[in-house]
Amino acid sequence: MRRVLVLGSTGSIGVQTLDVVAANRDRFEIVGLAAGRDRAGLERQGLETGVTELALGIDEAVDLIRRVPADVIVNGITGSVGLAATLAALKTGATLALANKESLIVGGRLVTDAAAPGQIVPVDSEHSAIAQALRSGEHAEVRRLVLTASGGPFRGRTREQMADVTPREALAHPTWDMGLMVTTNSATLVNKGLEVIEAHLLFDVPYDRIDVAVHPQSIVHSMVEFVDGSTIAQASPPDMRLPISMSLDWPRRVPGVGAPLDWTRAQQWTFEPLDDAAFPAVALAKRVGQAGATYPAVFNAANEQAVVAFHAGRIPFLAITEVIERVVDAHRPVAELTLAAVLAAEEWARAEADRQLAGALNE
Repeated sequence: MRRVLVLGSTGSIGVQTLDVVAANRDRFEIVGLAAGRDRAGLERQGLETGVTELALGIDEAVDLIRRVPADVIVNGITGSVGLAATLAALKTGATLALANKESLIVGGRLVTDAAAPGQIVPVDSEHSAIAQALRSGEHAEVRRLVLTASGGPFRGRTREQMADVTPREALAHPTWDMGLMVTTNSATLVNKGLEVIEAHLLFDVPYDRIDVAVHPQSIVHSMVEFVDGSTIAQASPPDMRLPISMSLDWPRRVPGVGAPLDWTRAQQWTFEPLDDAAFPAVALAKRVGQAGATYPAVFNAANEQAVVAFHAGRIPFLAITEVIERVVDAHRPVAELTLAAVLAAEEWARAEADRQLAGALNE
């Protein structure tokens, strides 16, 4: 029986984690729940699960991590605010089931240095797929990682054709049901850029050997190409309960957690190159990742400010990545990466993004 603590329990990842646990009570037990602002939802989950250890807000979540013994801590918090929880979770020695990619990206070496080998298990479907595929060979045998992307709601459009898209259109993701920030990031492909940085940090593969391929069907969740020419892909219907279950009991598989593909039915999978001109966020993220230091924190914080501005009707869709790039170009990193430096860089980036946004409105 694995004791599971869920952070971000009222969000999409948290709710699906509770579904997996409820269907597998012989394997998992919920020992604590934490939510950001949804007090009513958190209290309802407490009643439904019988869990009394509840926390609201990031400070209470960190305190919960320190107080409640757990074998697995699921970090499903949205945004870089989850960094404090990630570092606290790693300090306990528990397995960190990481859905909060932002904390790894902005924390960089702060997070990887704090983690024991194998302590971080990814929840993102792409990184879970890579982790599964990597079991087919040794690290030295990996030629490249290939992250797949659905392409979002604007796949196939030119940059000019996206000039007037609305927030409602940006939230109409063809495959996944996610929150406002993540869904918008999938429309701009900022999310895929963040995932490239995450893949580098998780699997220690250089950026020039991490590629992105557009796969609209979202069946192949990512691939690993080996030096002998073999490519190992993980394929399954799009259902986050599968990678969640893998993270809860890694490397063991949970029977019946998801429906398999129907191989008796004709189907077609397609793969397309990423259009970097239409979606420049991935190339920018690679540049940011290679620069390291506090650049990823600046990239992420600037994006969050720009996405909020877009949904408030203050800037057009294409301005999101334009604002991010201008903020990144204006950044001057500190020599030593510390938690204080990351937090200061984020604060600077948000202020600089607001300045750039004000400038864009006055143009």
